[in-house]
Amino acid sequence: MSAVRSGGGRAGTLLLVLLLLAGVAVGTWFAVSRLLGPIIPGLPSASGCTAEVDGRTVAVSTEQAENAALIAAIGVRRDLPARAVSIALATAYQESKIVNIDYGDRDSLGLFQQRPSQGWGTEAQVQDPVYATNAFYDALVEVDGYEGMRITEAAQEVQRSGFPEAYEDHAADARVLASALTGFSRAAFTCDASGSAEAVSAELGDLGLTERADAVRRDVLAAFGEVQTGGFAPEGVSTGHMEGSAHYDGRAVDFFFRPVDEANLTRGWALAQYLVAHAERLGVATVIYDDRIWTARRSAQGWRDYEVDTEGRDPATAEILRHRDHVHVDVFE
Repeated sequence: MSAVRSGGGRAGTLLLVLLLLAGVAVGTWFAVSRLLGPIIPGLPSASGCTAEVDGRTVAVSTEQAENAALIAAIGVRRDLPARAVSIALATAYQESKIVNIDYGDRDSLGLFQQRPSQGWGTEAQVQDPVYATNAFYDALVEVDGYEGMRITEAAQEVQRSGFPEAYEDHAADARVLASALTGFSRAAFTCDASGSAEAVSAELGDLGLTERADAVRRDVLAAFGEVQTGGFAPEGVSTGHMEGSAHYDGRAVDFFFRPVDEANLTRGWALAQYLVAHAERLGVATVIYDDRIWTARRSAQGWRDYEVDTEGRDPATAEILRHRDHVHVDVFE
């Protein structure tokens, strides 16, 4: 604003008006392109992801979303509190903007700018997001009482940064992302997607899944650990699902969280929103869970109500049809 003040008078006022109009134009373009980009050919589509919790919205790029979701998934796998994930995300925000960079101060590398010379691991290891995240959590859980500390204080105990208060600049956004991506805030995270994916082999593998569907299965299990899966069989499946289901093509996997209780719903939402974060990379077309649906082709609308007829069904069957006990994911052909 100093430049506007130094101009003074009409020139300064005109410049301020022009800047405000430009901001309105950009905001309008973003809103319109986000809604209509996937529908109208040729209209640029705003890409990226958003998390919204308690009225605060955080926008991240697709790359940031993938890394943030992985950091959260590893926290969930390790049964760490959401607070630990918030601390990890605030740290990654400050150190690398949640991007797995191959440079940094002195020999610092990766999401957390860990230094091989300080015993964090080899150069290859600290640039492996899974290794780097586990290394961060390994150090964090050794900090006595970290759950009750300010985020910046807990992060500093791990990082020993020359700017100990800097992590607090990202604390609020980190809490929003952590709440969504650990499943405590449900249907709170969504991404814009292209609505298509490069064609791969449609042949069924040994498990009765296409190449892309099996890649999703393996990716989720690598991130979250042991999760019960179903909806596929070595020779394929031909019954047990709705007409036209992607299960019959070997393009769908179900991840079960039973019984349906608060703890399992939270873990299920963590997995569901992880899939949305990685939808572009994995070729995810649809995610259904807990009466909600997200589709790549209508991704601008975020999570929508999932409507299914359960009239006359017993309660157990109704829960299955509503996808209350399992996360369904299907992929593009």
